[in-house]
Amino acid sequence: MKNVTDSFVSLGHWPSAGSFGVNTDILATNPINLSVVLGVLIFFGKGVCASCLLSDLLDNRKERILNTIRNSEELREGAIERLEKARARLRKVEMEADQFRVNGYSEIEREKLNLINSTYKILEQLENYKNETIYFEQQRAINQVRQRVLQQALRGALGTLNSSLNNELHLRTISANIGLFGVMKEIID
Repeated sequence: MKNVTDSFVSLGHWPSAGSFGVNTDILATNPINLSVVLGVLIFFGKGVCASCLLSDLLDNRKERILNTIRNSEELREGAIERLEKARARLRKVEMEADQFRVNGYSEIEREKLNLINSTYKILEQLENYKNETIYFEQQRAINQVRQRVLQQALRGALGTLNSSLNNELHLRTISANIGLFGVMKEIID
């Protein structure tokens, strides 16, 4: 054993170029502790994945909402570019207005107002679309989370009922629930 560690120690004393060197001392690099820590992380990390389902669902939904927001922002930026083009066009129209004041000052003013109004309407529509999309995605995410939680609660309740009910009590519970569903159906109809 001493020969093996001596060979590693002698490898660690090689002359290095500048400040670069290889540490081959197995006790100094501590691979045993690292492997124990990795083993513990892997062992205890397995139980976390069951609770990751809801977290993953929320993360996915959050990512979709963020993507929708980014898309809406891109649409908004496009509208701003169109607004800038419209402003450039407006400046051009104003320069032409000076030349053609005699022939149609009122017509040019009408064109300017129509251009501004249509641009603001487009911006308003894009903002409304963005807000509706965000609201829709939020509601969809909330509904999915509610469904998942309800399903998990129902599974838990069913498991508890199945494990604690005897046959007679089980049949009475089923009969009572069937009666409740019948009454609910009559109310709905």
